[in-house]
Amino acid sequence: MEPIIETQKLSHIYSAGTPFEHIALDQIDFSAQKGEYLGIIGHTGSGKSTLIQHLNGLLKPTSGKVLVEGKDIWQDKATTRWARFQVGLVFQYPEYQLFEETVYKDISFGPKNMGLNEQEVDRRVREAAGFVGLADSVLEQSPFELSGGQKRRVAIAGVIAMEPAVLILDEPTAGLDPVGVEQILGNIRDYHKAKNATIIIVSHSMEEMARTADRLVVINDGRIPIEGAPAEVFSHGEELEAIGLGVPQMTRIFHRLNALGVDVDPSVYTVEQAKTAVMELLKRKGMM
Repeated sequence: MEPIIETQKLSHIYSAGTPFEHIALDQIDFSAQKGEYLGIIGHTGSGKSTLIQHLNGLLKPTSGKVLVEGKDIWQDKATTRWARFQVGLVFQYPEYQLFEETVYKDISFGPKNMGLNEQEVDRRVREAAGFVGLADSVLEQSPFELSGGQKRRVAIAGVIAMEPAVLILDEPTAGLDPVGVEQILGNIRDYHKAKNATIIIVSHSMEEMARTADRLVVINDGRIPIEGAPAEVFSHGEELEAIGLGVPQMTRIFHRLNALGVDVDPSVYTVEQAKTAVMELLKRKGMM
């Protein structure tokens, strides 16, 4: 099956040919399938933000290719423009990019840019607002009257309203309290299910990624050293620690139990899995 989005030998060099030259991406081969929920993890400066800015044509590769539905997004201007509507990117702290006088106008900005008629723009605005849990009454308010969490939802709705096949979010839960985190992740899951969209979330939170992503891609020093299902990635505990990422707390606990001779599966990474593993152990020991 052809990936919906991929990079081939993608490299990006900042300030090439100067004393400040920095290789941000080094020959990266990355891909995501239609409908996949993918997590990109890496510490600050690893190259993860540079990678996602290539996926919708915000940055141009120094070398290599970016393909959306098999098309090189830089083959001509029309394809670059098309790719920017296919691949929606929500920046970190997107609420700082709100600028219209009403929430409705802010959410409608992208669909209007696509040249859609008024009726279709209206449908998309209301549907996008529904996905992120914004009531109709909020649409006529100024975005600047809203709470931080609501502003974040407005900004995400503005990208969702373009109905991108690939939705990329850079640290979408940064700075939110635990309730806000769960709400935003729930909103993203709702869009994922309803549209079978490809979701790519960039995060440094192992706990969050463990709970939500089907597959993880680790970026370090502009390369991808590890990728795979969460259980596979978290089995590389020492390697992850060495690049400053670590593993979820649950994985650490179960690795330690395993090392102490307790017969449990060390690839556990969520509370739910931990509960199942402990119940199974107790059953095996005849304690249940």
